[in-house]
Amino acid sequence: MSALVRKTLGDYRRALIGWTVGVCAFFLLYLSIYDSIAANPDFYEKAALAKYPGALKDLMGGLADMTSGAGYLQVIAYQLFGPMMLIMCAAVLGNRAVAGPEESGTLELVLTLPISRRRLILGRFTALALGLLGVALVSFLLIAVMAAVHDMGVPTGRIAAAHAGLYLLVLFFGTLALALGAVAGSRALTLAVTAAYAVGGYVVETLGKSVDAISWLRWISPFHYFLDGRPVYQGWPAGDYLVLLAATAVLLAVAVLAFDRRDVGV
Repeated sequence: MSALVRKTLGDYRRALIGWTVGVCAFFLLYLSIYDSIAANPDFYEKAALAKYPGALKDLMGGLADMTSGAGYLQVIAYQLFGPMMLIMCAAVLGNRAVAGPEESGTLELVLTLPISRRRLILGRFTALALGLLGVALVSFLLIAVMAAVHDMGVPTGRIAAAHAGLYLLVLFFGTLALALGAVAGSRALTLAVTAAYAVGGYVVETLGKSVDAISWLRWISPFHYFLDGRPVYQGWPAGDYLVLLAATAVLLAVAVLAFDRRDVGV
């Protein structure tokens, strides 16, 4: 591991610890009440369907199967709450890779060191990927243990498949934030665009299944390549995950090329 990657991970340390604790606390809280929900399937399914009617029900992932182990994991960990929390984490870290240091004036000092711009971007991306991987691994272990303790009936392999897809989705949005920072150097713009694409992509994927006018937009939503394969139920959707990897690689290439050519005042 290079000194640049170690230094960047050190800079991310507090944020990574905070997000890991927060995400795991959320999962622990909601997964711990699964037994009471599974014990009263008629009541909780009717209550959920009544609370989130129509389009809101679609946004929450249907909810019709939430009293089964796979359905509950889907709703709580892999449909809306888990992805959005981890995407926020990725966007914050990606924003701190280039845009944050540039606006604070510390990036110019870094670029005076004998480190090429391409190496800087690749190092920051590596630290981002490793940091998010750490959060993903800890949260995966927690979910796998809770699923076993509460006898949810979901094989660990399928949880691993779902969590791998979640990691790839989150890495995509973190790389998007890094690329936007490399192109524009603005923290506000980076966060705004990343958040808008995340929310818009989720809405398009979930509502696009029933609204023909926006159904074609599902193909440009990263969520389509995570949610459509239903990994908690069906295992590894390898083709969809390769699309997410390819899209992330494209964003990284854009970041490298754009930052290599842009004037940052050095």
